[in-house]
Amino acid sequence: MRTGTGRRAAVAAAALGFLLAACGGPSGPGAREAGSGHPSASRSGGAATADPTAIPGLGERFHRRIPADSRQVVAVYGEGVDSARSTVALYTKRGSAWHRDRVWAAHNGTKGWTTDHHENDKRSPVGVFTLSDAGGVLPDPDGSPGAGLPYTRSGSFAAPRSWGRSYWHDFDYVIAIDYNRVKGTPPNDPTRPEGTSKGGSIWLHMDHGSGTSACVSLPQEGMEHLLRTLEPDLHPVVVMGDRAHLRA
Repeated sequence: MRTGTGRRAAVAAAALGFLLAACGGPSGPGAREAGSGHPSASRSGGAATADPTAIPGLGERFHRRIPADSRQVVAVYGEGVDSARSTVALYTKRGSAWHRDRVWAAHNGTKGWTTDHHENDKRSPVGVFTLSDAGGVLPDPDGSPGAGLPYTRSGSFAAPRSWGRSYWHDFDYVIAIDYNRVKGTPPNDPTRPEGTSKGGSIWLHMDHGSGTSACVSLPQEGMEHLLRTLEPDLHPVVVMGDRAHLRA
């Protein structure tokens, strides 16, 4: 099992307050109701796309932004530009064909999506971002030593108990989305290369049934599957946005 030591552990403890302001947790009055009635996670193993060389729902502009060496794509399809609801699908490339592995119901920022994200705007950033580092309160679910994304386990990820009970497990598992962060550091490293106004600590994390501050949240089964499946050698990326932006 991979665990963070030295600088990773120190950063995890120091960054707690910063990350709690940036990701997850209650995001305003009515936040809990925003996700009521959202369907449970579903799955579809090995389903091929209509055009196997393309990921469905993505226009040519977004396909061009996926690095040529990427063979794993986490696609986040937002229901609408102002919606907190989304669907997450994992695609794996074999040869020249993309194959859908799993799909889950999910949530994004409470106020939807933006192409110009700023701290506390409650919208998730539209774009293509690499996935390099993971962590959380719980042990890495990937039991293969040295495999998968580097994982920092730390109690400092735990959501404060002043939050509602439904949010307490948000950060049991997290995968850092490489937006305004330094790759190769724990997900809660507070460094912001583009400045604090551009936000940060945007993650894939556990779902609490409603919108987030800017992250994308999945059910536990989804997070565990991604942590067991994503491999640095396959250069995974997340492609995320509302469906209209993704098709453009």
